[in-house]
Amino acid sequence: MSAELPRPVRVFTPADLSPGDPTPGMNRSRAFELPLLWAGQVETEPGVVSGWHHHERNDSSLYVVRGVLRLEFEGHDGYLDAGPGDFVHVPAWTVHRESNPTRATSLAVIARVGGGIPTVNVEGLAGR
Repeated sequence: MSAELPRPVRVFTPADLSPGDPTPGMNRSRAFELPLLWAGQVETEPGVVSGWHHHERNDSSLYVVRGVLRLEFEGHDGYLDAGPGDFVHVPAWTVHRESNPTRATSLAVIARVGGGIPTVNVEGLAGR
């Protein structure tokens, strides 16, 4: 976990980002991490499907900057697509995976709140 941020305000540039918690198929970058807040971004290459994972006790909010973010998750048959300008909420403990069904790299900004382990990779969902 990163050290506490200087107060009161700090700007993180793209050069300040560090590799985030890994999930196969996704390139996460962390801007900062506090005891109850994680912030960063995720890039997903064209045609990539991530591994199944959840974010433990963290609720996740994503803002899609470019491309398409496709989500599959427990308790839902099929998928949901989010595009530029869309916000996505993934509740804590929800097993899900993301993919990019397009020919262009997608980019989403992430904020997670709740603390604990940022990402827990799992084997998948039965029948998928």
